Amino acid sequence: MIYNDISPRTQAHVDRRLLTRAVPNNILGQFGQVRTIPSKNTKTIQFRRYNKLAATTTPLAEGVTPTASTLTKTDVSSTLSQYGNYIWVTDIILDTHEDPVLRESIDVLGEQAGESYDVLRAGVLKAGTNVLYTNGTARSAVNSVVTAGLLRTAVRTLKRQEAKAITSIVKAGPNVTTSPIPPAYVAVCHADLQPDLEALATWVPAYKYASTQGLINGEAGSAGEIRFVFDNNLTPWADAGGAASTNVTISTSGTSSDVYPVLIFGRDAYGVVELSGKSAVSTYVNNPKPVDSDPLAQRGTVGWKGYHAAVILQDLWMLRIEAAAKG
Repeated sequence: MIYNDISPRTQAHVDRRLLTRAVPNNILGQFGQVRTIPSKNTKTIQFRRYNKLAATTTPLAEGVTPTASTLTKTDVSSTLSQYGNYIWVTDIILDTHEDPVLRESIDVLGEQAGESYDVLRAGVLKAGTNVLYTNGTARSAVNSVVTAGLLRTAVRTLKRQEAKAITSIVKAGPNVTTSPIPPAYVAVCHADLQPDLEALATWVPAYKYASTQGLINGEAGSAGEIRFVFDNNLTPWADAGGAASTNVTISTSGTSSDVYPVLIFGRDAYGVVELSGKSAVSTYVNNPKPVDSDPLAQRGTVGWKGYHAAVILQDLWMLRIEAAAKG
């Protein structure tokens, strides 16, 4: 007998410790500015940056008042959208199933909420316009892997554009707090690129760091001034590159290389917005209860709902390398 797509096990021995689910870390929430909009306020937030003044190189003339400078600003707006999902649970499942289905449902939905936000952030951040290619001048030509030289070029580009190193990350927890880290640029990319990064002469795995203090959640290692974190929500553009056979690269079809984004961030490159605290997610548990549509109290639900947005604040302070991955 099947209970709402969950079947109770009645004969075979079952290890009561349920299998661990493979869920990616909520990586991209760590490196951006986090802003919270109070409830009963608005769905739109405006980030404001006052622009720097040009250097003054003309000496003051005696007794002459110089021309005043004008303060200018750049505004970046973002609007919250609502997301959510739920699972049906029946009275029979709650009364007879040997696994803690209600608790597991809450856990599964909580993990879905975190991953959903990470996928949404990845979609926004992959659209940045500051791009380097491992070869060629367009995505359609890419069929080679990341090199130490290209990473040095990326760092030089960010420094030339006055991108500051990241010195703190958003700490996981119910409140918005930060945790200090040693200054560095942070790169986030798919785990398919790990063998190519580990082959770099400049690669240092995280377990060989002189100190693990300030280690970033999900950090795998570093190359030069860039610390790397893997996030499989940064999916490649399938078959978007050059011939896969040239350098034997990963390809969805076997013909053209899949092209992977490597996002490298400086400080304050992007922002994430939530409505109220506690990661802007609310959990809802509705136990079966008698109503007109369910007079015998046979059905209940478990769900989550939240508001979220992500926005690039300064395109010049983040950079995307587009690379193939060795097959």
